[in-house]
Amino acid sequence: MGNQPTEPVRQSKVPFWLRLTPVKAEEVSALLVCMIYIFCVLSAYYVLRPIRDTFGIDGGMHNLQWLFSATLLAMLALNLPFAALSRKLPRKKLIPLVYRFFISHLLIFAVLKFYLPVDAQVWLGRVFFVWLSVFNLYVVSVFWSLVADIFSRERASRLFAMMAAGATLGAIVGSATTALLVHRFNTIGLFVLAAVLLECAVVCVKRLNNVTHLADEANDGAVQTQPLGGGVFSGIVRIAQSPYLLNICLYMLLYSVTSTLIYFRQADLVHHLFQHDSDRTAFFATLDLVVNVLTLVTQLFITSRLMARYGTKLVLGLLPVITLLGFASLSIWPVAASIVMFSVLRRASNFALARPAREVLFTVLKREDKYKAKNVIDTAVYRTGDQVGAWSWAAMNAVGMSGGMLLWLALPLSLIWLVNSQWLGRKQIQLEEKTFYPLKETLHENSHS
Repeated sequence: MGNQPTEPVRQSKVPFWLRLTPVKAEEVSALLVCMIYIFCVLSAYYVLRPIRDTFGIDGGMHNLQWLFSATLLAMLALNLPFAALSRKLPRKKLIPLVYRFFISHLLIFAVLKFYLPVDAQVWLGRVFFVWLSVFNLYVVSVFWSLVADIFSRERASRLFAMMAAGATLGAIVGSATTALLVHRFNTIGLFVLAAVLLECAVVCVKRLNNVTHLADEANDGAVQTQPLGGGVFSGIVRIAQSPYLLNICLYMLLYSVTSTLIYFRQADLVHHLFQHDSDRTAFFATLDLVVNVLTLVTQLFITSRLMARYGTKLVLGLLPVITLLGFASLSIWPVAASIVMFSVLRRASNFALARPAREVLFTVLKREDKYKAKNVIDTAVYRTGDQVGAWSWAAMNAVGMSGGMLLWLALPLSLIWLVNSQWLGRKQIQLEEKTFYPLKETLHENSHS
């Protein structure tokens, strides 16, 4: 049976510092490994993120939309190899391969940063901007695919917020490291540090591949350790055939478009406020730190309670509402403080509320969809939204229209997004009842026959 443990549960009780959380004794070990895993991944990313944002400005604000276009092309180029590998490799080989693919690139960047002449550094920065924009989606998407495979929907609703808290702690440590050490610790050292953190994540993956007793009954250990099979384009085909997956795409697309509009407005602000790269990097790192502290507080004391009491429908709708109100306020008070406050509140709401709720949506899907369709949504669809936002910004600037007018265009998008989130919340409940409740009744009847 899929719900029987394949290894002994080592935790006889929940540690005292976890007793106020919804974790159960048999879940403690796997949860802690997951939290360490995503902590390492997000630490690595947030060590590198301020460097990327500084490189983006150094390359010229007028080039940002081209960097976003290059990111989308790179994302699309990687989707097919990822799908092909997932057909043949079990997750215990696939996921470490993905991480070490990016680790090798970080070491190459470190070498190039050391040897390239100053004139070539601008192009290195542009390449790194695109690379990190691809990297952050893949390494995080693979994590959530793995845990959606390991944990049942019921466990996901309780534990995903805790995992997200581990991600936030990693983001805090990563951004604080860069903010504190950017003037003393050169970029090469930060590249190497990120590579070491990713290798630690690989160690966690190896531990999690032995956990097979926490999934739904239909997803037993033998199934989890097999390659996904299917076709190279099956993720795209499944999205086209499923209204549920299409609406998840729409949710991601609207989030990405509105995020890009805020990003460009913020980048323009920083470009004019700070003249030196180190000051810009320190500002971005400090902003990341504030976002992640706010996110952590929300995850620890609010998210799990909201998810348990109100479900994904309400939690998914909070970010569109915050976005709607934020864009409305920016249209009325388009000042620097408003932009920064809106950016901080929105990013914290996404990480603390929308992200865990969105990941729960995938727990009611077939295993192949959790990896292939999800990977397409988390990467290609997300970056397509970036394109819409980036080129909309460029087009408005080209015709002399102000950013304030562009922000007004985001208001109807936010309304559509809100309606979409409520549909997804209702559909997720329907799919859960259709998929898992009859299965549980059948297993119960068989156990008494």
